[in-house]
Amino acid sequence: MAVRVLVAMSGGVDSSVAAAFLVEDGHEVTGATLKLWGGASDSGCCSVSDVEDARSVARQLGVPHHVFNMTSLFEQSVVSPYVAGHQRGQTPNPCIECNRHVKFAALLRRARRLGFDALATGHHARVVPGARGARLLRGADPSKDQSYVLSMLSSSELAQVLLPVGTMQKTEVRAVARRLGLRTADKADSQDVCFIHSATGRAGFLAGRAALHPGTLVDADSGAEVGTVPAVELVTVGQRRGLGLGLDGRRRFALAVDVDARRVTVGSESWARSRSLRLGDWSWVDGAPEVGARLLSQTSAHGRPVPAGFTGDGVRFDEPQRLVAPGQTVALYDPVDTDVVLGSGVAAAAVAPARG
Repeated sequence: MAVRVLVAMSGGVDSSVAAAFLVEDGHEVTGATLKLWGGASDSGCCSVSDVEDARSVARQLGVPHHVFNMTSLFEQSVVSPYVAGHQRGQTPNPCIECNRHVKFAALLRRARRLGFDALATGHHARVVPGARGARLLRGADPSKDQSYVLSMLSSSELAQVLLPVGTMQKTEVRAVARRLGLRTADKADSQDVCFIHSATGRAGFLAGRAALHPGTLVDADSGAEVGTVPAVELVTVGQRRGLGLGLDGRRRFALAVDVDARRVTVGSESWARSRSLRLGDWSWVDGAPEVGARLLSQTSAHGRPVPAGFTGDGVRFDEPQRLVAPGQTVALYDPVDTDVVLGSGVAAAAVAPARG
């Protein structure tokens, strides 16, 4: 049955092919590109050239195309919390928060208000019906799977979402784009945070938004000061490179960041692992599991999922894992049907370091 679909067109090949498939299937398609960032940018998915690419593809497909200005919401829900998180010693994931607040929540509301039946994107993940509502699964291409960055979506939201390229390999997506003569066929994938310019990097961006403070490095074993960092707000828990250590022949990792005290606690690799991780800001596809339930925990977009138990306020890993920086999202998967996303939480702190 043909429906009215609003396609979020980022200007990349995946969303271009998603729109093309929906047109071929006979749906009433309208493309929409979001204007999110008004500052300097040379990366990400928000540039002027991206808008032009999306508009060109929509023209090729014969569908209407609109640009929705969501810069205020993006600033409020993504950029400002990103800066504030670093000021608290956290390492937020802005792309996930953009998906959470802007590309799905706000865009879904607008789609409904405009009379669309569904919202489609080019994400490499799958939405399938389940006994208790829509479920989110990993994409068919393991190297491009984006279920991690969509792990905050609920079953009710997923029921309104179409992911047309989620069943495809990326090489197949590009082949379709070439067959159709789409100008995005060979366009490189977006990799970076759209509001951080490569010329200034994260340090330059944050320095323009907040005060950065030098800090001391304190060894977890001895309590002694072993060095300094130019900006404590730029240190990420779990980080090893860039700490200016190693003169004594020891590798040290950032274990904790205390911005108020201007102090970073560092320690050997045995300190930099933990069996437990406290999480908050939970999002569940279909309700939280019972305490003690088994699951798989994935702490980065393409990280290795590892077995863990649900503790109610976090997870306990079967084996010690590298520390996860506060502010990072942890996606949780079904331990039996390992493609199925259960939900996600945001890391608060790792506890009980496993030494030795």
